Amino acid sequence: MRPQKLIPYLFITLMLLSVSVIIYAAPTGRIAGEVTDKETGDPVIGASVFVVGTKLGAQTDFDGKFVVAQIEPDTYVVKVTPVDYTTVEVTDVVVKSDLTFKVSVTMEKKVTDIDETITVKADRDIIDKFEVSNQTVIAKTPPSLPSSPQVLSAGEGKKRASGDCQGSVPGREGYGFPPAHGGTDIVNGEAFDAMFFKNYGVNPFVDTEDDHLSTFAIDVDDASYVMTRSYLGRGYLPPEEAVRTEEFINHFDYEYEPPDNKAFTIHMEGAPSRFGQNCRLLKIGIKGREIRAENRKPANLVFVIDISGSMARENRLSLVKKALLLLVDELRQEDRVGIVTYGSTGHELLQPTSLAERDVIAHAVSLLVSHGSTYAEEGIRLGYRMAERSFEEGRINRIILCSDGVANVGRTGADDILKQIKRYADKGITLTSVGFGMGNFNDILLEKLGNKGNGHYAYVDNLAEARRIFVENLTGTLQVIARDVKIQVDFNPDVVRSYRLLGYENRDVEDDKFRDDTEDGGEIGSGHEVTALYEIKFHKEDGGSKVGTIYVRYQDPDGEDVTEVNRAIERTVFRDEFSRSTYGFKLATAAAEFAEILRKSYWAKGSDLGEVLALVKEITLESESPDVIELLGLVSKAAQYRDQLAGN
Repeated sequence: MRPQKLIPYLFITLMLLSVSVIIYAAPTGRIAGEVTDKETGDPVIGASVFVVGTKLGAQTDFDGKFVVAQIEPDTYVVKVTPVDYTTVEVTDVVVKSDLTFKVSVTMEKKVTDIDETITVKADRDIIDKFEVSNQTVIAKTPPSLPSSPQVLSAGEGKKRASGDCQGSVPGREGYGFPPAHGGTDIVNGEAFDAMFFKNYGVNPFVDTEDDHLSTFAIDVDDASYVMTRSYLGRGYLPPEEAVRTEEFINHFDYEYEPPDNKAFTIHMEGAPSRFGQNCRLLKIGIKGREIRAENRKPANLVFVIDISGSMARENRLSLVKKALLLLVDELRQEDRVGIVTYGSTGHELLQPTSLAERDVIAHAVSLLVSHGSTYAEEGIRLGYRMAERSFEEGRINRIILCSDGVANVGRTGADDILKQIKRYADKGITLTSVGFGMGNFNDILLEKLGNKGNGHYAYVDNLAEARRIFVENLTGTLQVIARDVKIQVDFNPDVVRSYRLLGYENRDVEDDKFRDDTEDGGEIGSGHEVTALYEIKFHKEDGGSKVGTIYVRYQDPDGEDVTEVNRAIERTVFRDEFSRSTYGFKLATAAAEFAEILRKSYWAKGSDLGEVLALVKEITLESESPDVIELLGLVSKAAQYRDQLAGN
């Protein structure tokens, strides 16, 4: 770096070092350890670890390790509950001031559906001292790394020393961070502080004589399901407003047949409802055209990374960095990657760089260090500007935003930030928003950004989820096959007395806007599936064989051409008994009812998770899908909170 360019960075480094974070440490201790599989010795990732009798806990990282800090001296029980493993409780865990109690836990795979707990006694000889100085903990910036984001050009990064710094404060890992709003206790007694969700209400039954048209934008998001998994994995029910039924349904693969030469195929199935009263259930599935990975368009990607102070919580920036490297490993040499960061200000860290220089990209990722406030507006604006400069017709031009979504500098509301996006989205620059973290997290902003950015919204709670999004489903994540997709179902009033769409409350479209091609719809990527469920009540008398018509309208992703397809819904798609329905129909039913109970839907009043659990157990006999087995574990965990759900 030339001397004149080095001076500002030396100044910033000195400034950061001079204001290193000094935090008064109360006389507390901590618990650290690792969780491994008893049979294989592999680390157990994403296991929930709780200190019984407190609100403190953690989740194991990619090495199966965890740290719980700021624990008052006492003797505790530590509870470890990973999905698919038998719960383990470690007794006699002695926490002493300024000391770390180390815990090693080996987990056994579950062999039955019955919830069991193994109790073991901790070894009292594994208490180690950790660094403290005059009751003060100091976070220092390693001298081998830049203290501020820097602009790297392709080739320049090779000259710099590599390293990895999370910017976290020793003794504040996991849930040891103070609440975002200050104080020592979380506001309103919530499980996690500063979690922002929006309640969009619950769809009612609609009489067809009043409105026989049901219109909504497609949504392939499943962030709500993954968020719920994270809540339950840590020992809490999710807030009602965090549960979106359609995202529970769309988390699962229903193995729809893909189209041959068209953009979509439409699949339908109906049966008497397992849970709804005196109604039938109709499942509508849309399957997008599949594009082979080698046939994917080359991509211009801009990573917009939140490096604000809150990203040090739970090592969430560390998870972002590992997720990005997973994605980079799946890209091809003709792809290009640029990086924009934002904390108190936004910075262009890496100009668009070919994957031929992967080591430059990887090094830029390694330089990400958490500090400062959250100027999301500027970071997103810089990301779009970089994407616009490198925009090319015929390529995928996409921004991937990684953040906890909490903006506190500049314009911070979702609607204010969204105003800047439409022009870029219309040009073909799409945005995927990926959320990280529990506590100090803004679901509202990230979901709206994904929707309005003509992309989608995902939530990552562990490395396995990152791999699912960025590796297993990479082509679908990146390449859009149809945009502004809208569905309209026209129910026959002679046959259908009333209907109710389960979920999609925040994706509602006015009926007369269905053929308005300026109205925003949803986007579908390669091979994506979208599933919608309706509860339907028929007239008692036979009004004919045609139940209704499904219309799907979408725009070509590379042009202005608009296509509309339709398919009739005949009575013949409805089976006489629920038990005769397909595996996919039963799975969608279970996922939907699980969500309806968790969000305390009026229409699930009186429903019991025990019935949902019984249905999921039936489904596991038809499939050994890991996703179904995971669902079984989540419903089982949620069923432990019957008293809290009893107000439904």
